[in-house]
Amino acid sequence: MAAQTGPLTLPAVVEELLSEMAAAVRDGAPIPDEHLLSLKFVFGSSAVQALDLVDRQSVTLISSPSGRRVYQVLGSSGRTYTCLASCHYCSCPAFAFSVLRKGDSLLCKHLLAVYLSQVTRTCQQLSVSDKQLTDILSAEKTQEA
Repeated sequence: MAAQTGPLTLPAVVEELLSEMAAAVRDGAPIPDEHLLSLKFVFGSSAVQALDLVDRQSVTLISSPSGRRVYQVLGSSGRTYTCLASCHYCSCPAFAFSVLRKGDSLLCKHLLAVYLSQVTRTCQQLSVSDKQLTDILSAEKTQEA
């Protein structure tokens, strides 16, 4: 079995970092500076931008009775992007270019903001019907076209 190197092991590091951050918040403490520095080291300027989105409460979890869950993030440009945390996807152009096409980033700032809002438990909540969720996703697809 070949040893994992580089980008293949990085998601595990990110998972561990987010888990440690969640544990700190659960205990009532602020996120330790060392974790914030690690976040900045791994994600660069996207980390600061994602934290700003979380501070502005720009992340909304939309859930339906069938159990479907999507996140919407109000970006700094004023546009709303749809994120699917379960498959690490965001509808923003930066995700398509930097993550999917070039492969030089793990996540865009919107998807990182989703994970950080989960850690800090600052995600807005919105319950909608299955039809409404379908309409939301259909409208997103129409905007992309």
